[in-house]
Amino acid sequence: MTDLEPRWLNAEERAAWLALLSITTLLPGALEAPLQQAAKLSLFEYNVLAMLSEADGEALPMSELAARTSASLSRLSHVAKKLQGRGYVERSVHVDDARVTQAAITDAGMSLIRGLAPMHVETVREFVFDPLDARDVAALARIGRKLVQGLDESHWTLRPQEPQA
Repeated sequence: MTDLEPRWLNAEERAAWLALLSITTLLPGALEAPLQQAAKLSLFEYNVLAMLSEADGEALPMSELAARTSASLSRLSHVAKKLQGRGYVERSVHVDDARVTQAAITDAGMSLIRGLAPMHVETVREFVFDPLDARDVAALARIGRKLVQGLDESHWTLRPQEPQA
């Protein structure tokens, strides 16, 4: 058996890693704070409602909603139950397959998302896109897809996108 030398990061890789680590630590809190203040919603709860609001029929099977929120079914189920208790989500048996639970956004949930979305997108712009130029945005998208693919090659964001209506 040989002792292999670790593949240490070079100075540029270390700087990139520390920047990415800082982003993954700081950005969620910066995006969540306004949502908490305005509606007592976590960033994850907002994302669940947003994914439902964008879905055909404003409903998704829980497994697809879990994929679109990058969450485990267990975590999603807990949050969906909480959102249901607040009147923002309804869960039911899927009409085509009784084995599938479906989540749908309610009128109250849709109203909440419509009210929060302008503020949320402005926060995203402030912390993510305003400091970047168009080339940076394209590079971020390209790099983001590569990193996501390395973590989950079947991640929903890597699927071919349907044209926007």
